[in-house]
Amino acid sequence: MRHGAGATAAEAAMLVPQDMLSAQTKMSYQLGKFWAERVMARKTAAVKTIREVCKVVQDVLREVEAQEPRFISSLVECNGRYEGLDVVSPTEFEIVLYLNQMGVLNFVDDGSLPGCAVLKLSDGRKRSMSLWVEFITASGYLSARKIRSRFQTLVAQACDKCAYRDSVKMIADTSEVKLRIRERYVVQITPSFKCAGIWPRSSAHWPLPQIPWPHPNLVAEVKTEGFDLLSKECVTLHGKQSALEGDAWVMSFVDVENRLMYGGCRKRCLSVLKTLRDRHLDLPGNPVTNYHIKTLLLYECEKHPLEMEWDEPCLGDRINGILLQLISCLQCRRCPHYFLPHVDLFKGKAPGSLENAAKQTWRLTRELLTNSRAFDKL
Repeated sequence: MRHGAGATAAEAAMLVPQDMLSAQTKMSYQLGKFWAERVMARKTAAVKTIREVCKVVQDVLREVEAQEPRFISSLVECNGRYEGLDVVSPTEFEIVLYLNQMGVLNFVDDGSLPGCAVLKLSDGRKRSMSLWVEFITASGYLSARKIRSRFQTLVAQACDKCAYRDSVKMIADTSEVKLRIRERYVVQITPSFKCAGIWPRSSAHWPLPQIPWPHPNLVAEVKTEGFDLLSKECVTLHGKQSALEGDAWVMSFVDVENRLMYGGCRKRCLSVLKTLRDRHLDLPGNPVTNYHIKTLLLYECEKHPLEMEWDEPCLGDRINGILLQLISCLQCRRCPHYFLPHVDLFKGKAPGSLENAAKQTWRLTRELLTNSRAFDKL
């Protein structure tokens, strides 16, 4: 229901108790202060760390490219941002390495592999035309695991040769390509294909027809931009015993999600929540990640589809709404992916760590709801 529809601003103001108006003003002031003192400090530190980390990774990837020209580094800086870099936490990053085009491979998403899809040769006779011929299985699938395994070998060799060899190490005991830099940071490098101009069947329900957000123009834009297929271990497939498990590629919508954050105070809201997460919800077992928070923010956009609901004075309400939703998800032990709701983002998390996170999130939320000066000490 829309509140105050048709009422003038003066009439609407008369309907709201004065002390509530002042509470909103106080909250805006507190948030402004928190932004200046805490959020900006986090952003500045992140920029510095990203530069440091990317310098090392670029050097490693240059060595990889020299050995194997099919793995061309796509880690480039554009308008102060690095293409394909995602900040998982203050010390953890994921870098997506875009591979050359899929060419003669078809994208197949039949729903049998939750959160994943496969790339299959359109015609067996075209095998020799594929740039990735030796990674194609007898059944004609481009194996994500085989490509990752080759890439891992190349990165391990590059770490020994690069200029930063004393400060970068490969992390063993995983099929992922993970580097530890200066004993402080962990960077995962994930081979990937960009799927532009197509949209997965698993996400055909989006956007929900009865909700006016996002605007149809934005929907058309992001669907044209498409999504990514990543070569990484998929926790949702564990225990499925599928023959295709190692060949499947994980669907990722990170760029689309970032695009949907434009407008109003959505990005500001995400930055405040990430700062709160780093300061108060960075818990053993990593139950709450920045990705969970971003996902819940997208659901909040559906619950509050009007642009006026994302104006600066509403920021406090949106933050509280998202934290309450997070508590609910932690208690139910289920957090559905925004574009692939059948995929649970809490899969693989220990029940005890989710329970602990629910208690911690409730403490944080209660403080925000009951103390008008909460941001002073958070």
